[in-house]
Amino acid sequence: MLQLRIYTLRSPQALQQYATVHWARHLTTFKAFGVTTHGVWTERSGGVNRLVALIRYPPGADPEQLTRDVMTSPEFAADMAGFDVGDIVDVRMTQLDPTPFSPIH
Repeated sequence: MLQLRIYTLRSPQALQQYATVHWARHLTTFKAFGVTTHGVWTERSGGVNRLVALIRYPPGADPEQLTRDVMTSPEFAADMAGFDVGDIVDVRMTQLDPTPFSPIH
């Protein structure tokens, strides 16, 4: 199952720190839990500071439970060390099902 995650950050500085330090650390943590990261992008338009990520959960996984497991892990806590989570003002998650012709399945 694919999931599109969109994080809105409070400022350009918070986006820069979150993207280059903390979300970059998540790649290893997610992999340890079987989650694949297909891409991570930043958007700075219209005064909105967003990080967009496309991830895949392992087959048969419950995304909500796996997300809780990751977020309560010591690895995730280490990923987020030094970041004020209050700088994340919104998170949106959308489950995606690929079409038969999609290059990503």
